[in-house]
Amino acid sequence: MLQVIILAAGKGTRMKSSKAKVLHTLCTKSMIEYVIEESLKLTDSINVVLNHQFEKVKEVAQKYPIKIIKQDLEKYPGTGGAIKEVELKGDKILILNGDMPLIQANELKKFAEIDADIVMSVMKLDNPDGYGSVVIEKGDVKKIVEQKDCTEEELKIPYVNAGVYLFKKEVLQKYLPLLSNNNAQKEYYLTDIIEMAVNDNLKIAALEVNEENFKGVNSKLDLAKAEEIMCKRIKEYWMKRGVIMHLPDTIYIDAYTSFEGECEVGSGCVIKKSVIIESEIRPLSVVEEAVIKNSGIGPMARIRPKSELIDTHIGNFVEVKASKLKGIKAGHLSYLGDSEIDEGTNIGAGTITCNYDGKNKYKTKIGKNVFVGSDTKLIAPVVIEDDVIIAAGSVVNKDVKKGSLAISRAPLKIVKDFYYKFFGREN
Repeated sequence: MLQVIILAAGKGTRMKSSKAKVLHTLCTKSMIEYVIEESLKLTDSINVVLNHQFEKVKEVAQKYPIKIIKQDLEKYPGTGGAIKEVELKGDKILILNGDMPLIQANELKKFAEIDADIVMSVMKLDNPDGYGSVVIEKGDVKKIVEQKDCTEEELKIPYVNAGVYLFKKEVLQKYLPLLSNNNAQKEYYLTDIIEMAVNDNLKIAALEVNEENFKGVNSKLDLAKAEEIMCKRIKEYWMKRGVIMHLPDTIYIDAYTSFEGECEVGSGCVIKKSVIIESEIRPLSVVEEAVIKNSGIGPMARIRPKSELIDTHIGNFVEVKASKLKGIKAGHLSYLGDSEIDEGTNIGAGTITCNYDGKNKYKTKIGKNVFVGSDTKLIAPVVIEDDVIIAAGSVVNKDVKKGSLAISRAPLKIVKDFYYKFFGREN
């Protein structure tokens, strides 16, 4: 049986953030979630070792069927110290890092397929500067040398440690008790086991891995680069399943968004935590936590959370928030917040549902086949029944019954020749 241990106890000081490193997100999902999800494709025996901001990270991680362990950093600091506190159950133990969100299960499977006492991941870099070198002979690791300790020949070695290991259970059981923290950092290092195993002539296989997949995130620059890769993967996944994307490099789609049927996404769009069904999201539109079905959105529209749009046209500079719209048209320059609007209704330009009084939010309900004229203000709570006309420029603060015309305008006053009197000019 394979057991996975994910190391996620560190502070991540290079992130320069008050948030734990593994809680930083790529495409809306935290790093630790990506690592756990890929691990679950391999085994149901997963341990996550935490310490920094334990409760906050635990809250995210415990959504999955895993075991969470709190590392005692006072007693057992370091990567080796983290493993000391885990109950070893698997015949083989795969050790991952919580800050490697780009890892993929299909590559991790390769570790368990190799017959060796230890399988160590290595990357081949054109410029290994800043990394320790891994000396490999006939596919086996013979030595790990820190850069400061490398000879001139060792500095030319292109292979570096990628930080993921697979151990046979008996190897860890033998060497974990032998780990010492007699070093400058006073920590227990997992890499010390490699050195002891080499000295005892154990077989340590080097597995060359894809650099992109094993990128560690140590700074916000690393995070941005990793998110770019993740977002590209997400878009490629959906395009292969039939979604049309125009200039996909300009589009942002997060890990929680899904598409069904024939869909099209224009350039410059941002779509997060949404379900898009048989719809077109036109250029430069933003859709967040919404369901869009058989509808056209944008260009330059914003659909905010808790919105459901069915058979609806939303045009440019229209904002929708927490609303259920079915079979309506809102062509331009409107705000529809906390509303329910039924089929056949037309929303004129400049229409606003005035849903907030400074303390509370209120709902606007509009029935079927309602014509709302331009520059209308609907003061919620208000109910507009079916087959109603709202005259342009009206302020509606009362319910309107079926079949009615609602009109609210101040009388127009025209003063003849006022222009000439005001500016002192002759007609």
